[in-house]
Amino acid sequence: MSEITNTDQNNILFRKPNSTDGNRVFKLINECKPLDVNSMYCNLLQCTHFRDTAILAESQGQLAGFVSGYRVPDQPDVLFVWQVAVAPHARGQGLASQMLTRLIEQQGPLIRFVHTSITATNEASWSTFRRLARDLGAELATEVMFDQQQHFGGAHATETLVSIGPFAKTATPSLEPLEKQ
Repeated sequence: MSEITNTDQNNILFRKPNSTDGNRVFKLINECKPLDVNSMYCNLLQCTHFRDTAILAESQGQLAGFVSGYRVPDQPDVLFVWQVAVAPHARGQGLASQMLTRLIEQQGPLIRFVHTSITATNEASWSTFRRLARDLGAELATEVMFDQQQHFGGAHATETLVSIGPFAKTATPSLEPLEKQ
């Protein structure tokens, strides 16, 4: 059975990732500074074990973007967005916002909050998540999640927890579900 996907008006194909996408996701994230590069094994797990909380975007057969996330175990109404990656050739078209909105919609009405962490200097991510909060009509709150000294021993910039919500549902019309293979 083939997987059902969504295509937008710009012929961007949105779908859940699968095991064969892990290598492409790994290469994409390597192109997307300042994102932290995880092991390829981690990306394979994101594309398999966490595929229901991830979305992949393709344009003309090329990987254009990827969002990974997970439902917070002790907060079932929270979707934590781990990484948002947009290929250099696909930037400036609102693809990150489109992927996030579609992913939230796919999670259904039980999701009332989106969390992520962002370093102070990652302006692209700040812009994307401020826009998401605005589009969802939800408040955006911040607090330190992982401190540069206390948690990273000075080896990484402080990660700020961004919390968006509560929201009832996304500002977009209902999308067709991205079904499993």
